[in-house]
This record gives sequence, structure tokens and C-alpha cells, in this order.
Amino acid sequence: MKDFILEVCADSVESVLAGERGGATRIELCSNLVIGGTTPSPKLFEEIRKHSEIRLHILIRPRFGDFCYSEYEYSVMREEVKMFRELGADGIVIGILRPDGTLDQKAMAGLIEEAGGMSVTLHRAFDMSIDPYEAMEAAISLGMDTILTSGQKNVCTDGLSLLTGLMEESKGRICIQAGSGIKAQVIPAVYQASGIKAYHMSGKAALDSAMRFRKEDVNMGLPSLSEYVLYRTMEEEVRQARQVLEAL
Repeated sequence: MKDFILEVCADSVESVLAGERGGATRIELCSNLVIGGTTPSPKLFEEIRKHSEIRLHILIRPRFGDFCYSEYEYSVMREEVKMFRELGADGIVIGILRPDGTLDQKAMAGLIEEAGGMSVTLHRAFDMSIDPYEAMEAAISLGMDTILTSGQKNVCTDGLSLLTGLMEESKGRICIQAGSGIKAQVIPAVYQASGIKAYHMSGKAALDSAMRFRKEDVNMGLPSLSEYVLYRTMEEEVRQARQVLEAL
């Protein structure tokens, strides 16, 4: 396959560098990937830039949860877009919904204006929208470059019907990028069904903490998440996905 995109979602310097070594074409940079991702810190961005020049698209998401934001949250989002533009980011990854499940085009337009010439991706807020085709047309009218989607299912292999429909209806007006559950083993099926050439993966694995002393009866956050497990991108997972894309 020619002209494919292999984007790795990463929330640490280690994961970014592993993704780059594995053959990622760009990174979606976030924090807190284990809860779906939130906006990364500027210092994380700056540290990565000391070690890599790979394209960095920045997730702008002020908190975990839904994509219907307060005025305070929106103000923060605008300032973060401006900040990352000034830092030299290559793109932003955004999504805002109205209470009725439609894309909040006015709010999105404000973020896009703040982005200047950066690439703009509509993230999986799209998968929570009431009408995916209406949301796609709204994204196109806003001049967005990419829609990241699982086909409104938990994993993209279950959303192949919608992914195929989006590819047909978009007619090349916007890039449809498949995400959620992407790995080397599923890419051929997604490509054969839909013709999609852009893929988004984390390639992450759970790693044991370096801590030898452990206070197992104290939890710093969600009880379901261990304090002693780290999630990092695996270079080989990315490499295998790249090899599959090159062979298609």
C-alpha cells in the first residue's frame, strides 16, 4: 500500500520513541491514555522534541468523560490549542458535541481558528454522535482534515459497515482513519472491507512497575487500576502493523 498513515497514540516519551522506531508516520500525543486520553502537558511535548522530530498531533481534551464542555473548559481548550500552535505542534485532535449529540460546529470553528494552519482531526467524539453522516458533513464543512472513528462501535472490526459507508460517502473530501482495536492482524480485513489507508493504534502493553516496595492496600485513583502497572507502546507491535501496511 502506498500513502498509508500509521498513527500511534502515546502518552510518554518512551512510547513516542518506541512508536517511531516501529515505523509510525505520526503520533497522537496525549496524557492518561488508560482513561481514553486527556491533553498532554507542554513540558511533555518539549521533552519529546529534544529526542524526536516525528509529527505530533495533540489531543485537546480537558477531562475524562463526555464531550459536552462548559464555558470554562472551552476557554481552557482554546488556550491550549494556541499554546501548542506556538510550541510548534503539527496538528490538533479535537471534538465537541452538543447535548443533542450533534457536532457543536460553532465551538469547533473557534478551536480551528485558533489552530491556524495546523492539521485538525475530529476524534472519537464522532463515535458518540447521533448521526455519523451528518457529523461527517459538518466536519467537512469546517475544513477538518481527518475523522478518527471505530465505526461507532467499541472496536473497529465491529464497525466495518459504517467505516465502509463513510469511505463511500466522503468521496475523498476528508480522510477516514480507523481506530480502536487496530493491530497488524486486523488491518487486512479493515482495508479489504473499506479501502481505508489511515490507521490509529496504541500498540500498548502492561508493564510491571520498577517498585520493589509496594503498599498494596492504598490506592491513589480508581480502585480498578493498579498503581504498579505501566502502559507503554511496544515497538514490535507498531513494526508489525507497518509491515502489513507496506505489504498490502
